[in-house]
Amino acid sequence: MYRRRTLQTLAAMALPCALAALAQVRPIRLVVPYPPGGPLDIVARALADRAKDSLCVIVIDNRPGAGDNLGADLVTKAAPDGHTLLMGAVATHAINPWLYARLPYDMIRDFTPITLVARVPNVLVMNAETAARLGIVSVPDLVAYAKTHPGTLNYCSGGNGSAGHLAGEMFKAQAGVFMVHIPYAGANPAQLALISGQVDLSFDNLAGASANIKAGKLRALAVTTAQRSAALPDVPTIAASGDGLAGFDVDTWFGLFGPAGLAAETTQRLNRAFVTALAAPETKARLATLLAKASTTTTEQFAAFVKAELRKYERVVKESGARVD
Repeated sequence: MYRRRTLQTLAAMALPCALAALAQVRPIRLVVPYPPGGPLDIVARALADRAKDSLCVIVIDNRPGAGDNLGADLVTKAAPDGHTLLMGAVATHAINPWLYARLPYDMIRDFTPITLVARVPNVLVMNAETAARLGIVSVPDLVAYAKTHPGTLNYCSGGNGSAGHLAGEMFKAQAGVFMVHIPYAGANPAQLALISGQVDLSFDNLAGASANIKAGKLRALAVTTAQRSAALPDVPTIAASGDGLAGFDVDTWFGLFGPAGLAAETTQRLNRAFVTALAAPETKARLATLLAKASTTTTEQFAAFVKAELRKYERVVKESGARVD
């Protein structure tokens, strides 16, 4: 009896200490520079749910605005202690530096790369009725028609400087064709215009286009990545179509960054935790609903990848003439 009471007393004394210790553990704030509910937000939440087991509580902080730059700027001003991270993307770290005349930070100097997280293919799609009427069933058909009818075809995107716009500009430059770009105020209005036949084609995100491809409203001509997508195994790549398009490789990617000055030990610990989280079957399953593929790297590999993406989009943005400010 005495021993039981002693143990109960010790447990009661220890509980406040344990709670106090837990209270002192700061959560990690994962800044998402997009609104809740979008692909980047869903990926961030899937990652946070799993990585908390090896790190601590991870709180998603949605900070949309200023062309995705608001959230990125917030992270550059945070203390480099591993408690404020950014879920960046191809837009924030490869396109925006060339699209905006002035940014308050440098994408290389002011961030610490942690790991690439996921990649989502884009797909070249045509309005199904338009494709049937023009007899276009492949990329070579499209290129041939565009060359014999210059300026007749048009393509839509979610806005000037968007991934879809720049993929179109890359396609035009490599194939040696001219198509009119029609920007819309967002991906949804652009897709509605395509489905209704107001525009001819687009370079859309595969996750956004897949339902309309399956419904027969859109014809998928090719995926924009170097390899075929498991979601559309019968659809070839643009790069395999010839016509000067060898090496064509465009997709939407997401990756984790910390502020500059993050200690190497902290960076490696975060890399290990998030790479492990991305390997979990439940995380892969959630990414699969977006047709996204987990694509982890070392910190060094991710740093090199970002630099390569910056170089690629510098040329494309400058050739397109796209500017925001």
